[in-house]
Amino acid sequence: MESELQKLPPKTTQTTQLESVDESSLTKDDRPLLKPDPTNPQLQVQSQSSSSNPCIEELEKKYAPYVRHDVYGVMGRGELPWTEKVLLGIALVTVVPVRVVGAMTVLVVYYLICKVCTAFSAPNREEEEEQEDYAHIGGWRRVVMMQSGMFLSRVMLFVFGFYWISETYCPIDLNANSNNEHGSKDQTEELERPGAIVSNHISYLDILYHMSSSFPSFVAKRSVAKLPLVGLISKCLGCVYVQRESKSPDFKGVSGVVNERIREAHQNKSAPIMLLFPEGTTTNGDFLLPFKSGAFLSGAPVQPVILRYPYQRLSPAWDSISGVRHVILLLCQFVNYVEATWLPVYYPSQQEKDDPRLYAENVRRLMAHEGNLILSDIGLAEKRVYHAALNGNNSMPTVFHQKDD
Repeated sequence: MESELQKLPPKTTQTTQLESVDESSLTKDDRPLLKPDPTNPQLQVQSQSSSSNPCIEELEKKYAPYVRHDVYGVMGRGELPWTEKVLLGIALVTVVPVRVVGAMTVLVVYYLICKVCTAFSAPNREEEEEQEDYAHIGGWRRVVMMQSGMFLSRVMLFVFGFYWISETYCPIDLNANSNNEHGSKDQTEELERPGAIVSNHISYLDILYHMSSSFPSFVAKRSVAKLPLVGLISKCLGCVYVQRESKSPDFKGVSGVVNERIREAHQNKSAPIMLLFPEGTTTNGDFLLPFKSGAFLSGAPVQPVILRYPYQRLSPAWDSISGVRHVILLLCQFVNYVEATWLPVYYPSQQEKDDPRLYAENVRRLMAHEGNLILSDIGLAEKRVYHAALNGNNSMPTVFHQKDD
């Protein structure tokens, strides 16, 4: 796999040509991503057609990885046809209550399972980094937590309308000529075990899918550990907690924990495998942002996975829509779809092990090529600028401001 990229055509993906963003217009990292204000007149602009407003066209071209294209509009507030309003009304009084009850039931059941499995057991602690997990518990407890967690995660997806999941496992070809789409997942485990799963990031639903398929550990906000029900579940998953807003040196500690977990998973089959989203934020699913090198510092092999959410009405992508609105619209959609492509385990060359940035970029290029994704050079900072522009923040670029009558 390490020589896979040498066989790619010179230009297999399209890179978006983006304008430079004025540093003075960027928000701080601790700025909330999207908090729509319904009373703000600027929001009226997004209900207009893109073809009728060149300012919107320019904004969407510049921040293409975060633009929504479904029937609900840029922020989920577009003008809907009466047929869509009827469907939403029916779903709100029939499907949504059933799904809410079903989701809460699944969550409580798994919480109780975790409670039983962790009873009278001390968590694995790393006090300097404020980490605590139950993922290193062995024996029947770990088996029950994993198997029930995978099963109930799939049940949760079913409750959300993901009745069928399309999975493709690309087989390992030692001659680097693997284009067959009908492989076996077991083939990816014949050689060295990967230390981490690296996946493109589209939605919070990505977590549920990966929990149902491999039950990995992942990086989460430190506040997640304190949430009711979810907090204990995250510890059973073995989440590594970070404080995104923090600028303190403890970020190095978290990075150290992640790389230690990756090495452990690579060397020990019983250790929890790490799931990392190296883009650092979500997109609309058509693009692949620059990869952060954290997942590749250890030099261990990684398992690339490409996710897609085909849709006709609502895009499951969580790009420029508020969380509550997105969950409600998702629950109102009768059927949802997800497709997962598991690429062969990527084994880095010595040069890639010595240069994590090169390793990250090569995996990114491979995923873009295999998933027909467009490479983009922007990241989380530009996403914040785009969201602020959608909200009509006067401190942001004026490209989205309404023209005076």
